Amino acid sequence: MTQDRDDTVGLRVAQVSHAYGRVSVLNGVSLQVNAGEIHCLLGPSGSGKTTLLRLIAGLEKLSTGTINIFGRMAGNGQTHVPPEERSIGFVFQDYALFPHLTVQRNVEFGMKRQAESREDLLELLGRVGMQDFAQAMPHTLSGGQQQRVALARALARQPRVMLLDEPFSGLDARLRDEIRSSTVKLLRKAGVATVMVTHDPVEAMAVADRISVIHDGRIEQSGEPEELYLRPVNHRVATSLGEVNLVESVVQQGVVHTPLGSVPAPRFQEGDKVAILFRPECLNVTQQPEEDSTPVKLRDVRFLGDRTRVEVETECGVILFATVPLQQAPGLAAEVHLAMMATPAVVERNDNPSSKHAS
Repeated sequence: MTQDRDDTVGLRVAQVSHAYGRVSVLNGVSLQVNAGEIHCLLGPSGSGKTTLLRLIAGLEKLSTGTINIFGRMAGNGQTHVPPEERSIGFVFQDYALFPHLTVQRNVEFGMKRQAESREDLLELLGRVGMQDFAQAMPHTLSGGQQQRVALARALARQPRVMLLDEPFSGLDARLRDEIRSSTVKLLRKAGVATVMVTHDPVEAMAVADRISVIHDGRIEQSGEPEELYLRPVNHRVATSLGEVNLVESVVQQGVVHTPLGSVPAPRFQEGDKVAILFRPECLNVTQQPEEDSTPVKLRDVRFLGDRTRVEVETECGVILFATVPLQQAPGLAAEVHLAMMATPAVVERNDNPSSKHAS
């Protein structure tokens, strides 16, 4: 790969666009990942996540934008460094192990030099907890074991960048948490710049140092998990990270009025139609009236294990959801009051309002 000026960032993707024929898949995507950092691409199916991974890996030729790996140009409109020269490991969603090769032979396939010692290979298998399965065939392994072998094969190339395409989606919940945690620790310890694709917000927030929310081929927002969860730039980012309440209203004298009080809207003009978005945990549900609370109708109470989800309806017919600790969960027959405990996540222009407003 040819030398570029900036070698301080593990992976730099700048203004990448891509299309299949006339169908645009990516539009001006930019992101960067440092060594030892886990960067999650979060978005629904068809948003362009896997296409971006394939471009980074060199499996597709880039037509617009640039991709740099530790300061070296990997691809632009004129240059295309082949995948085997990019120092990249790739773990596919279905693991893509060779079914006719043993675990040992699968991992050896990933090694840069076939003359690597058996001790090196067993040490690598030991790092992923598969040293006792060197002669096993892939079909005899569980999903979690196959994932570990796929990771070992990718690490065998001693990559500087690792790409993970929903690698844990096929595992059951308990095993997924265990394998995911061990994988992330291994990648961070190795100092590998990692991009992981997922559509699961809980997974993204659990493992990522930074998250990029992607919709329709565009990065809506990039930042640390807490920033995106608490300060999303729009409705799409907010809903990508979890459930949100939406209240529609109209700006009046710099504020918007909701069933739970007024919210400042300094960036909007008088009469603008807006949507106020806030998380369920921003609401306080009580069985006794408190300061700034309003009576609401209790519609549903759902046990979620470590908390309870409460659905209520305001006097003007707006449906809201709150999450409360188990010990504060009201009975279905209870009279309840609702108050906002924290500033709403975001106020945004509402170009397609429903017929029912909250004001």
